[in-house]
Amino acid sequence: MKKLSKNTLNGFINYGLVVVLFIVFQILASAKVLNNSMTGLLVPICCYVVMALSLNLVVGFSGELSLGHAGFMSVGAFSGVVVSTCLSQMITFAPLRLVVAVLIGALFAAAAGVLIGVPVLRLRGDYLAIVTLAFGEIIKNIMNCMYIGYDSKGLHFSLTDEASMNMEAGGVTIVNGPMGALKIAKISTFASGIVLILITLFIIQNLVNSRAGRAIAGIRDNRIAAEACGVPVTKYKLMAFVTSAAMAGAAGALYGLNYSTIVPKKFDFNTSILILVFVVLGGIGNLRGSIVAAIILTVLPEALRQFQDYRMLVYAIVLILVMILTNNEKAASFISGLFKKIKASKKEAKA
Repeated sequence: MKKLSKNTLNGFINYGLVVVLFIVFQILASAKVLNNSMTGLLVPICCYVVMALSLNLVVGFSGELSLGHAGFMSVGAFSGVVVSTCLSQMITFAPLRLVVAVLIGALFAAAAGVLIGVPVLRLRGDYLAIVTLAFGEIIKNIMNCMYIGYDSKGLHFSLTDEASMNMEAGGVTIVNGPMGALKIAKISTFASGIVLILITLFIIQNLVNSRAGRAIAGIRDNRIAAEACGVPVTKYKLMAFVTSAAMAGAAGALYGLNYSTIVPKKFDFNTSILILVFVVLGGIGNLRGSIVAAIILTVLPEALRQFQDYRMLVYAIVLILVMILTNNEKAASFISGLFKKIKASKKEAKA
């Protein structure tokens, strides 16, 4: 009961943190403290938080290294945009259309997770990382070659060019190959992003604290012992992987409907590495840390824009310092002691 109450308390703390951050950002936005660039980052911050939480389910709780998370985000983004565009006249209420698009994005990403997970989750370590990395790049290249449009006859699809879709004169092209999705109706909101974060937290925390979650943790800690106890390893690994992929697809749909144009290049290897950085710096298996790391590391490059050429150098230094502080107690005590000595020397100088 004590363990259960502790998990429940941690869950409510995570929910409370998200709600407090929502209130703080809303107050800052209403007070016009945030500039246009920072305001435009509110929805992407929510998307990256969901991505970090979902990847932490695979990396932190399942113990597998996945480098193709941007591929699931891409699947969710483009499928969500296609659904939202096609339903724009049928469902005029934007929040409802956003919910449908996010659900469809999650379903398509989950299907992609099953497709890639069934054959490759028998692999371990670096081999799994390489295969998932290849999957992300394959998805990006497929999106670069994909043309989707619709007219009165329904959806049209082609991997050649726009003309080969053979649409009617009034047909609308939704996805135009390397140019990506164009003329997207921006219906994503900061509030919907916060709701998605809360739903993601609810799903992950309940899964981790369930019987299936304990089986996943057991496989992570000792696979051989879990197999010897009769735990179906592939089943539970696939459960975590597909759940993570579905949440990444939902985040992708929300992300795609926040911009008027999205291109496949956005969801490349660098995006997968960025999300992995959120997980590592926030603490592997630490949901609260993933939330904080995703927020800080998304806002930091924009906050350092005034430094122009030096901002990426400062960003890299901050990453190194955070890594040292979160993973090396001796280094952390050394740096904190160094700051104390600096403060003491300043006080002596003033005296």
